[in-house]
Amino acid sequence: MSNAVKIGDRYVGNGHPTYVVAEIGINHNGDVAIAKKLIAAAKEAGVDAVKFQKRTPELCVPVEQQGQIRETPWGLITYLEYRHKVEFGETEYREIDRYCKEIGITWFASVWDIPSVDFMEAFDTVAYKVPSASLTDHELLKHLRKTGRPVILSTGMSTMEQIRAAVGVLGLKDLVITHATSTYPCDPSELNLLMIQTLKKEFDVPIGYSGHEVGLIPSVVAVSLGACMVERHITLDRAMWGSDQAASVEPGGFERLVKYIRVTEASLGDGVKKVYESELSSMKKLRMVK
Repeated sequence: MSNAVKIGDRYVGNGHPTYVVAEIGINHNGDVAIAKKLIAAAKEAGVDAVKFQKRTPELCVPVEQQGQIRETPWGLITYLEYRHKVEFGETEYREIDRYCKEIGITWFASVWDIPSVDFMEAFDTVAYKVPSASLTDHELLKHLRKTGRPVILSTGMSTMEQIRAAVGVLGLKDLVITHATSTYPCDPSELNLLMIQTLKKEFDVPIGYSGHEVGLIPSVVAVSLGACMVERHITLDRAMWGSDQAASVEPGGFERLVKYIRVTEASLGDGVKKVYESELSSMKKLRMVK
């Protein structure tokens, strides 16, 4: 059995309820009011946590892309300016922290660089997520381990060799690994959900799934394949402006997703064949040879 990891007041691992994360990411489009609506919708849907993204634009945007002009809700601006527009600072995160505590929901963030880790430490976060893009940044991984907090490692756009190297840096203690394909939205033929079982066989840690597909079915199937954590992007409206909106789930869909995951958990059982008490009357009526 994989080692369970405690995130906040919940354990993630085999034998525990699937930990469901609604990733807000940058779907707030730089607006705290939208962020709070998304938090409230996630709480109503019954998720266990919401997740944001924190990055330092100058470090995370390649130099050759920083000056590229992009059409945005703020007009034609450089890509670097756009990244700053959707990046929350201390004032915004203080309000997010306050609001999450007020309504009673856990929050944490993906951190893309070392200064972002240091920034988030002020909020006593329950865990850190390593985005797929940062899996090969071993200095970031080492810095995360110094915090002593649980780490969730996303594995999109990575080879098994790169995953093994990252796990070698992080170690297995307080580690959750999530299978992902970093395409937004992702075609079903590239979801490769059986990778959940591959990761479970190789690493003695909880394995989760970070989905970017359209629809809910693959995320539920992931649970049946052993995913202990499921993360999906949440949006108020998939038609909203933003690169992640189309691969996100609207509030009503998130409510269904949580319900389907809980039904799946209840349906899996323990794999031991037995005759249930509810079957006895049927057995008495229908079985001719005892």
